[in-house]
Amino acid sequence: MKPILIARCPVTIYFYDVDPMNVVWHGNYFRFFEKVRSDLLDLLDYNYPQMKASGFVWPIVDFRIKYIRPLHLQQKIIVEAELVEYENRLKIEYRIYDEDNGEVLTKATSVQVAVKDGSHELEFESPAVLINRVKKVMK
Repeated sequence: MKPILIARCPVTIYFYDVDPMNVVWHGNYFRFFEKVRSDLLDLLDYNYPQMKASGFVWPIVDFRIKYIRPLHLQQKIIVEAELVEYENRLKIEYRIYDEDNGEVLTKATSVQVAVKDGSHELEFESPAVLINRVKKVMK
């Protein structure tokens, strides 16, 4: 099955990313995932400013991470985000690969839902503005 949309981002692990054992502190993975998720949303021209302008906010309601191998100081990695669902929610799957050998080091999934800005009403289907932008990119 052809992916809907994928974004990739190269990252080098720096000193401020690691703990005293020179491995990336688990909380820093979210920064990597947020960067590539933002890149993915830019491909749709529907990042956070456009979401808000369309009258919706998209809180994350679920985030799961599987740490397979640790990331180390000065390691070069590729962080990837793939849009896998968009009709009722935004579901994005993430992978972190070692840049040199392509080994999968981390897997993750996030789920975001559309909420009307102001009223805080949950939408059970994604708004047309998102659906139309995804379909436009898929052509």
